[in-house]
Amino acid sequence: MRPTANFDHRKYRAPCPVHKPDRRWPDRRIEAAPIWCSVDLRDGNQALVEPMNPSQKLELFQLLVDVGFREIEVGFPAASRLDFDFVRQLITDNLIPANVTIQVLTQARAPVIERTFEALRGVRRATVHLYNSTSSVQREVVFHMSKEAVKSVARRGAELVRNCARAQPDTSWRFQYSPESFTDTELDYAVEICDAVTEVWDPTPQRPVIINLPATVENTTPNVYADRIEWVCDHIARREALIISLHTHNDRGCGVAAAELGLMAGAERVEGTLLGNGERTGNMDIVTMAMNLYSQGIAPKLNLENMDRIIDVIARCTQIQLHPRHPYAGELVFAAFSGSHQDAIRKCMARRGDRKLWNVAYLPINPADVGRTYQQVIRINSQSGKGGVAHVIERARGIVLPRWFCVDFNPHVQAHAERHGGEVSESAIWSLFERTYLTTRAGMHLGDHSICHHEEGPQLRVTLDNEGESIEFEGSGAGLLEAFTRGLSRRFGVDLVILGEYQQTMERSDPEQIFACVQLSVNGRRCCGAARHHDSVLASLESVLSALGRTHTRRARPPTSKQDPLAVRY
Repeated sequence: MRPTANFDHRKYRAPCPVHKPDRRWPDRRIEAAPIWCSVDLRDGNQALVEPMNPSQKLELFQLLVDVGFREIEVGFPAASRLDFDFVRQLITDNLIPANVTIQVLTQARAPVIERTFEALRGVRRATVHLYNSTSSVQREVVFHMSKEAVKSVARRGAELVRNCARAQPDTSWRFQYSPESFTDTELDYAVEICDAVTEVWDPTPQRPVIINLPATVENTTPNVYADRIEWVCDHIARREALIISLHTHNDRGCGVAAAELGLMAGAERVEGTLLGNGERTGNMDIVTMAMNLYSQGIAPKLNLENMDRIIDVIARCTQIQLHPRHPYAGELVFAAFSGSHQDAIRKCMARRGDRKLWNVAYLPINPADVGRTYQQVIRINSQSGKGGVAHVIERARGIVLPRWFCVDFNPHVQAHAERHGGEVSESAIWSLFERTYLTTRAGMHLGDHSICHHEEGPQLRVTLDNEGESIEFEGSGAGLLEAFTRGLSRRFGVDLVILGEYQQTMERSDPEQIFACVQLSVNGRRCCGAARHHDSVLASLESVLSALGRTHTRRARPPTSKQDPLAVRY
């Protein structure tokens, strides 16, 4: 397809790959969770159409603490009065747990740095996050500054941060530096400016400095970002006294993947937001990345078991609703509508037993781990199959349907879904089940019955009530159902053969404790019926009448007489 004036790919260029024939990260595995730092209250907040108010910030801060974050970037206190006041509130009201370090952001400018330390006065422990833009487009187009001038800005900012921290010796300080737009900065220059900052801060392994390497705008494939991280780790000075941190964005939809590969490349720390809120397409989603680790048997160091609470608080504070297909957290991520998927899930769940290792088709994790129930896993629409319908019936009423019965019932559910559109609720499926099987008796009801047992099998005498008229017959066979169907066959002149039968005892609290179903061949046509009763014999016999009644309802011609209600139906 030819480019047009408005859609021309030739105005963009691919970023240069990193020449790194000695790359090692592709052979590594992530074996432990990183140090997590939430930036929901700063990076996430600045991306909102309507920034959070103080009560929303406090609610979100408490959520982050409860989830298990030990490093939380709480704002840019020099940027607004609201941010400044929030930081002060956390400190003066003693709202920061002893095991949590707050982090604040500051540009490498003297008034901003001084205002930042004013906001932090009296805090027990804090990280001051210093940044300035280092990319070629920022240097040349935005600031009109040389490389050396930009490096001088970073160095002077680092010196002022150090001096301000010395003036507040009662606080335990940690310093962090970000060369903003790292992925658009020449690698050797990025290392040069980081080295200039750490030379001022003079870190040690016991008192390390954080070097944060952001993909401020994601513009490469994740493997290129990993190459850049590994290159920096190989060339940066004082590596043993540094914590290499990642801060990826999602402009290409690869924020999580880039962070994962960056960890493999040598980083130890990751910044992001819960559920990925952030500027443009968002920040790296910590929930997704942490659950990715969890699903691989790695402790994520965050407690995400109450996923619904996380979703609720984030939505209320950010006024952004979660997409139903959001990884791990969305309403539909564990829902299976496809018939083959439903059948596989049902079979895997039925055979799990006491196995400790999770191995269920189509479910990467156990939904219960994040507070979801199995009611949310298998859901029914026109694409669903017999396995999903069987699962819903079992879930709704505890009835485990045999496969041949599922084959019979599923077309009724599918027709209902196609007729009404959308998802079919659990209550609608059970109502359809009742109408299809449990209320159909061909106009006949069981009256008196008696059973005599002989060596060759039981002999059954039955009275049927056919619209107020009694019909009596008897039959014998190897079992009660065979005796009943033989008697019916002789009495009404039809060929009845039992193809399948099933009976289940329900919970004792259920007044109709017995569920029975049967599959018959009626003059060569298959049909299923079901019944519920407190008596096991009557449940089985009524299931046969249910099947006969359903066969009758599929015929247009009525019976010729009350005495032979089945005579012309087959």
